[in-house]
Order: sequence, then structure tokens, then C-alpha cells
Amino acid sequence: MFSSNGLATTQPLFSFGLIADVQYADIPDGRSFLGVPRYYRHSILVLQRAVNEWNTHQKHMFVINLGDIVDGFCPKDQSLGTVQKVVDEFEMFRGGPVYHMIGNHCLYNLPRSKLLPLLKIQTLDGRAYYDFSPVPEYRFVVLDGYDISAIGWPQDHPKTLEAMKILREKNPNENKNSPDNLEGPERRFVMFNGGLGKEQMEWLDGVLLDATKLKQKVIVCCHLPLDPGAANMDTLLWNYDEVMNLMHRYNCVKACLAGHDHIGGYSIDSHGIHHRVFEAALECPPGTNAFGYIDVYDDRISLIGTDRMESTDMHFSPPS
Repeated sequence: MFSSNGLATTQPLFSFGLIADVQYADIPDGRSFLGVPRYYRHSILVLQRAVNEWNTHQKHMFVINLGDIVDGFCPKDQSLGTVQKVVDEFEMFRGGPVYHMIGNHCLYNLPRSKLLPLLKIQTLDGRAYYDFSPVPEYRFVVLDGYDISAIGWPQDHPKTLEAMKILREKNPNENKNSPDNLEGPERRFVMFNGGLGKEQMEWLDGVLLDATKLKQKVIVCCHLPLDPGAANMDTLLWNYDEVMNLMHRYNCVKACLAGHDHIGGYSIDSHGIHHRVFEAALECPPGTNAFGYIDVYDDRISLIGTDRMESTDMHFSPPS
């Protein structure tokens, strides 16, 4: 499915660890709505092994968590303590910062006002998008895929009202979490997904313009996948097409990293951008893993995965 990982002939500029969809909860194992086994208590052991592995390498500058660190079935009187417990496990990483992004399961447990401080996402007005540059040659852009969302904001918040309007218009089902009777990419209009608002789109445009001026390569991170070629249609960002069109106006975006679709996936879009959706830690049977690290070079990024997370080489297209 994915290209095999070749041996690098040069040293990477830097490397970082990553994991997706831990979705820990102190509850018995269960299954997804599609019947896929989920190992709620084991997932934190996967995270512990990941942190130990990242620390052993002693070369990773940071870690990226692609969202959903706790599960929606976590008893709500335990939500705060459970989020803190998983965050504490991430904090055992000794190499540098951990960059979190929010997912739908995070928002099932806590409102943004309580969640963002725990994840050390320091932005204004509940926004959860930001960027950082670990070296001058690269910039990472973390998107807030639930900026426009029916979950996480107060019920009377303008962003909640906008989300509900979209769902009423796009999804005819009484249960707005159901994609029944929706076809193709239209299946994305379900309540467990969300979209980027106008202000975030303008911010992203500005960041990409600035990165272009600085001749930086950009890696975009979002809990929700952005390319239909890399994920199931019912897991996509609501306005993935708008975001992709914006990114395609620039040549700086080289890769998009996502979670949410637990089976994982990989594609290269029409403009040569790599899209890698990562396999979920939650769905690792006991004793198996799904985490990895990425070595970053000038002309490619190379994912070295463990067990269920397949290694992937992503070579950048030459500038047009």
C-alpha cells in the first residue's frame, strides 16, 4: 500500500515523534459503530511505549499528537482527570515540546475552555490553530478542524449555530452523526466532523504567504483528513475542498498529516502534496503498537512506523 522505507544517505535536518487517536478510557474493551474492536485501557500502554521509544532515540525535537487523546465513552465525571492522565504521559517525553490538536472525542469530554489549557494550546477566544517553526527551513501549521462545529462550543455560540445550519442543509438524517443516504464526499457532513471558519482561512492564507516569502516548506497537521484519496469520505473536513484550493495556490505545502480515520491511508494529490492519515493507537490489540517518528530532509520526509503504523517515504515534487 505504501512505499517501502529506504535507507537515508544523508542526515535528517530534524526528526519528531507522532501518534494519533489514543482515545484512552478506563472502561472495558468495546467496538466502533462498524464493529471494529477498540482497546480502551491498552491504548495508554501504546502511548507509554511510544514515549519510551522516542526518549530512547534521544534525537526527536518534539512530538505531535494528532488528536483524540480520550474517548467519548469515558464517564463524564472522569473526563477532566482522564485528559490530565494522558497529558501527563505525553509530558514524560524529554526531547522537547508536545504539540496537541483537538479532535471530536476530546470535545465530547470537555468544552474548549477547559480542554485547551490542559493541552497547552495558548490562543485567544478558544481558537485551537497555530503554527511553529522548529528550523528556519520548515514551518508546521496546526489547523483547528472543529472551528465550525456542533461540539465543543456553547450551544448558542455563533460557530455552533453555523455548524447546525450546515448540517441541516447537507444531512437529511434525523441523526446528524449518520451519513446514511449521503453519497461520495457528501458523507462528510456529519456531526463528528467540522470545518474551518472564515477567520482561520484568512489566517492560513497569511501563514502560507509568509512561508512562501521565507522559502519555507510547510507541513499541515489537522485531526481531520483533507484529501478524499487518503481517507473514508465520512471522515473528511467539511470544507476540505476550500482548504485544498487555498494550499494549491502556493508551492510551499509539502505534506498534510491527519488522524480520525483509524484505518490509516496515504495519497499524493494533484499538486504533489502528500497526505498521510495515521493508524489509531486505540485499535491496537494488546501487545501491538501504532506510533512512529518522521525524519525530515530538505527533499522529503520519511515516516518510520511500528507494527500497525506503516512506514512511508514522501519525496517532494520539484518546484514548478
